[in-house]
Amino acid sequence: MKKNVIITLGLVVAMFAANVTYAQKSDIVTLAVGNENLSTLVAAVKAAGLVETLQGDGPFTVFAPTNEAFAALPEGTLDNLLKPENKDQLTAILTYHVVGAKVLSTDLKNGQKAETVNGASINVKLAGGKAMINDATVAAADVMASNGVVHVIDKVILPPSK
Repeated sequence: MKKNVIITLGLVVAMFAANVTYAQKSDIVTLAVGNENLSTLVAAVKAAGLVETLQGDGPFTVFAPTNEAFAALPEGTLDNLLKPENKDQLTAILTYHVVGAKVLSTDLKNGQKAETVNGASINVKLAGGKAMINDATVAAADVMASNGVVHVIDKVILPPSK
């Protein structure tokens, strides 16, 4: 499993590196649609009705979980979240992955807290040459879009319970 994750994350990085020029001309949603490793995120964004928002002017920073990150959720969780009656819960989770500003990897500081569009804060940890957002590791950083930046992460981060 760990080997598959490493290979998948390597492919994500390679795909983004090959599409840098395309990415800079594309908004965040178009960028994600163009990456097959983010197809689950795209489906969730559509189900939550956030496409137009994330195609807006921004700037936005999106911590984008891979398909494998969504697959690692407990069985049935994603299917349940994608149901229309759970749109509010899905929206709360997805907006917890978005900061309403352009935050590059060089802007991140160890111990930093950043407020998300959800209203709750995420925690940044820098150690061993890696950046972590809560308990998710950034696999690909600073993927530029016309309306912000995407950082690919290896886990779905969940907002704190209210």
